[in-house]
Amino acid sequence: MTATTPTQLPTLEALRSGLPNLCGWEAEIRSVVNHSDPVFLPVTNLRLEQITAGFACALHMHQPTIPAGADGALIGHLQYMFEHPHMGDNHNAGVFAWCYGRMGDFIPEIVSNGGNPRIMLDYSGNLLWSFSQMGRSDILNNLRRITCDPQYYPYVEWLGTMWSHAVVPSTPIPDLKLHIQAWQHHFASLFGYDALRRVKGFSPPEMHLPNHPDTLYEYIKALKECGYRWLMVQEHSVERLDGSALHQDDKYIPNQLVARNSQGETISITALIKTQGSDTKLVAQMQPYHEAKGRGRQAIGNVSIPSCVTQIADGENGGVMMNEFPRDFLPVWYEIKENGRNTTGVAGVNGTEYIELIEASGIHPDDYPTCQAIGQHKIWQRVDPDQATPAAVEQAIADLNTSDPQFHVDGASWTNDISWVKGYENVLEPMNQLSAKFHQTYDSQVQADPSITRTPNYQAALLYNLLLQTSCFRYWGQGTWTDYARELYRLGEAALM
Repeated sequence: MTATTPTQLPTLEALRSGLPNLCGWEAEIRSVVNHSDPVFLPVTNLRLEQITAGFACALHMHQPTIPAGADGALIGHLQYMFEHPHMGDNHNAGVFAWCYGRMGDFIPEIVSNGGNPRIMLDYSGNLLWSFSQMGRSDILNNLRRITCDPQYYPYVEWLGTMWSHAVVPSTPIPDLKLHIQAWQHHFASLFGYDALRRVKGFSPPEMHLPNHPDTLYEYIKALKECGYRWLMVQEHSVERLDGSALHQDDKYIPNQLVARNSQGETISITALIKTQGSDTKLVAQMQPYHEAKGRGRQAIGNVSIPSCVTQIADGENGGVMMNEFPRDFLPVWYEIKENGRNTTGVAGVNGTEYIELIEASGIHPDDYPTCQAIGQHKIWQRVDPDQATPAAVEQAIADLNTSDPQFHVDGASWTNDISWVKGYENVLEPMNQLSAKFHQTYDSQVQADPSITRTPNYQAALLYNLLLQTSCFRYWGQGTWTDYARELYRLGEAALM
């Protein structure tokens, strides 16, 4: 289906009262994103037969929204850092701000010097909103330069994400699609519908993949309904259908992530595997490029394709990203250029570009090796998938929780050392309560009249519902951050009265 692309996103009246653009144009968004047209194939300057191996790097950027402004106003944490420079590492606020906009300088510089760079960008909705709140048009204009100028289309790929950086496994299922759509609304309001039309890959916050059958199924279903073609996953968050680990070579080609729910229904989406661990040095020092130099082509069926090393890291967090990344990112592209990018066999690629190139060579997504969320094999050993029922699946999960200390349905993320569930009942319970109240209040109204999503009352209630689900309130431990969560819950309840 070819989408009809409006020239610009209509301006919401509620923006004048300070609300971010999260909702109200669902039909317009659907008409833009639900298409199967190639995005990078018409503009790529790469030739698949000339590449031995590729490398794909993504930068993840996020700052939460907190009720810590004047009189408890909602502000981005970056603004809070600027306003409290002597607390913790808040003195880095200026450097962080530079990091958020610097790709708008790096990419044009490399291109103007004859390089052929690639980068994928993942910015949370919270962070994008904070740029507008702070009046940081310098950052937004730098990002618009590489997003909206056609000369940079081959080099930069935006990845969608959850608007408020919510970790998927513990997000109420009815809110998964709301987060995904909210990010699409917000992105389009900043960069236009044409830019949104080119967003086909999804980067989950904290690389968190749900492994409860129903949550994973609804997650993939929501992604596909919102027009996404592929999802980035951490290698240790998935397994083969027989429960074994991914084969070594399969980590460097697309996989087909399969989800089966408790009623036996299945759905799938293409997955690119993020290899290695969570160390930001891997991207800061351009390790994916150096690893790609040691890899070769491999076969999917009878078709030979280049391997691809995929990696993501925080784009601003820590000395290596602030200092070593700019030192090491630019020289790589000049090294590739000097060696002759079409003869060395190593090239930078973006995720959608890589997938479109190999599928244009004759590969179908069904040809990819299959995987599922980690731990699901144990469930389906106890439940016949062809006779699955919600009761049987929940009983299997309960039995496994009792008998297998390694089993859980909290999902898996970039690290298994941190839980976004255990010890945070004082955040999770209000979060689930607010979500339930939001849907009790509005679901029937939206079904009867979809235009209700354009009203300030709906927008405010949705905003607080999404904000309360931000992962940061369940990352930094009890104290200030859980207090922020309680205040967001209070504001959300007031918005629903």
